Amino acid sequence: IPLLRRALAMSKRPLLLFASPWTAPAWMKSNRDVRGKGTLKGKAGDKYHKTWANYFIKFLDEYAKRNVTFWAVTAQNEPLAGLFTPPQAPTIAFTAAQQRDFIAQDLGPALARSPHRTRLLMLDDQRIHLPHWAKVVLGNATAARYVAGLAVHWYLDAIVPPGCSLEATYKLFPDHFLLYTEACTGFFMFR
Repeated sequence: IPLLRRALAMSKRPLLLFASPWTAPAWMKSNRDVRGKGTLKGKAGDKYHKTWANYFIKFLDEYAKRNVTFWAVTAQNEPLAGLFTPPQAPTIAFTAAQQRDFIAQDLGPALARSPHRTRLLMLDDQRIHLPHWAKVVLGNATAARYVAGLAVHWYLDAIVPPGCSLEATYKLFPDHFLLYTEACTGFFMFR
């Protein structure tokens, strides 16, 4: 929080912050560990999913008490990486259908009821998952009304041309923006 405050104070224009979760607490996950290939226990609409959605609101509440607000949150950082990550990485695995249902039944309504003006971004994973992921989530009218845009990572961009992923997604869902949210150098060790 002190670093965020310093950055906000130094900026000549407002900074738009977004947050993206890596994992839920161990007691909420199928593998009972913050690390590894676990999912949220149960299914959308149940106590685990509602509680996880409320964690988002509590996070926003606590930062707001310290005068730090978030422009957006993502439903999950790299939800499909949860199926492939090393066992020590903190993550939650979601399929597109699971993320759709979590957004439609739990996270979307929780954000809408909250006092926060925070937007919701979906996917937050590789563009290789587009446009399929968008079709599943945004193809559902209930989920789509809660989602402002799609968060995209760049690591596998060389595999899928932008016309097949980004452009195709934009043509299907022009009212939802596409935003690159994660990239780094040194990801590929051989480069």
